[in-house]
Amino acid sequence: MKKSIMMLSAALMLGGVASAQKVAFEEYNLDNGLHVILHNDPSAPTVVTSVMYHVGAKDEQPDRTGFAHFFEHLLFEGTENIKRGEWFKIVTSNGGVNNANTTEDRTYYYEVFPSNNLELGLWMEAERLLHPVINQIGVDTQNEVVKEEKRLRYDNSPYGQLIPQVKKNMFKNHPYRWTTIGSMEHLDAAKLEEFQAFNKKFYIPNNAVLVVAGDFKPEQAKEWIQKYFGVIPKGTPIKRATFEEAPITETIKANFEDPNIQLPMVVTAYRTPSMKTREARVLDMISSILSDGKSSRMYKKIVDDKKMALQIGAFNYSQEDYGTYILYGLPQSPFTAANLLAEIDEEIVKLQTELISEKDLQKLQNQFDNQYVNSNSTIEGIASNLATYYMLYGDVNLINTEIDMYHSITREEIRDVAKKYLNPNQRMVLDYVPVKDKSQN
Repeated sequence: MKKSIMMLSAALMLGGVASAQKVAFEEYNLDNGLHVILHNDPSAPTVVTSVMYHVGAKDEQPDRTGFAHFFEHLLFEGTENIKRGEWFKIVTSNGGVNNANTTEDRTYYYEVFPSNNLELGLWMEAERLLHPVINQIGVDTQNEVVKEEKRLRYDNSPYGQLIPQVKKNMFKNHPYRWTTIGSMEHLDAAKLEEFQAFNKKFYIPNNAVLVVAGDFKPEQAKEWIQKYFGVIPKGTPIKRATFEEAPITETIKANFEDPNIQLPMVVTAYRTPSMKTREARVLDMISSILSDGKSSRMYKKIVDDKKMALQIGAFNYSQEDYGTYILYGLPQSPFTAANLLAEIDEEIVKLQTELISEKDLQKLQNQFDNQYVNSNSTIEGIASNLATYYMLYGDVNLINTEIDMYHSITREEIRDVAKKYLNPNQRMVLDYVPVKDKSQN
């Protein structure tokens, strides 16, 4: 009886997720190619204006890395009608907040304003697109800002070189081989004309999606969108190169010495398919099985029970063209990185040879329901998801239907995807260690 009640509760909860979390939206194109998505929600007197551009680190040249991330900073410098240093003052003085972020695949800018300032938000984003001022003083200023960010996040941060080293060893042809922050030497060497050319090529309406989400009147919003964005000329269509990587057929062995750590880390990585694929979603679920929370398989066994590691983790680093599946751990003395890797491999073999239980599958689905609800629990989250599903997945309605895909994943698929992608001959093993004490040699 108790089991029946629990199953009924789960079914009701899933039904609630399916109905209560539906995100309504409207989408259309301007004549200049700008895609527009509107999500009207009057439940709170705030509105988000955001623009995502289909430009990221993978769109850079090998000798000019870091441009997309640099522009995340540079395009706050000012426009023909917003004086240098005034952008943030305008936003905060009108009760708003704003930010931007860059990945390998896209760049995203947004403002959150009280709903009576929607027109201001639209005007500012249109100004960024139509009238950016890209001059030497702005480039020099942001160059120093980016250098400090690199020092803080990568150069001087413990284990800050983990992702850069994984990328460097996993990709030989694809631009995913370099980090989003790029090379400071490349930025230093770039001329002003190169930054201006990058802006002209990628920051165009037909390479962007505008999202308005929150409390607004749709017809008024459409008028303002046409007024401010409709006059922006269409840019030259972008021709994108495609890059393919040869399959990994034998273990890649790599090592890196980090001067900022005292404890070694074992890292292993597998190349996986695009974030758009069903298999990428299965790998997300495998990550949850292995290391999501203290009851996950690797954490419970390796950290809690055997006390072999201080920390353990697995995550699917999903991207538009390829993904990278990364597992890592910090061994606890007297155990070594090799001991830890053997334990990790044992858990992967279990996934490849044994079906997870129905109870574990239900737990997984509950975890993904929770993530789904949380990701759409704020207007900011919804705006970002709408832009992402359009720009990187080509289907805005995935904001409503992707959860159904996760629910349809079977125990057999989990086993088969683990067997297909997570094998020793398909991976890189990185020996990530402290700098050796040369005085002892």
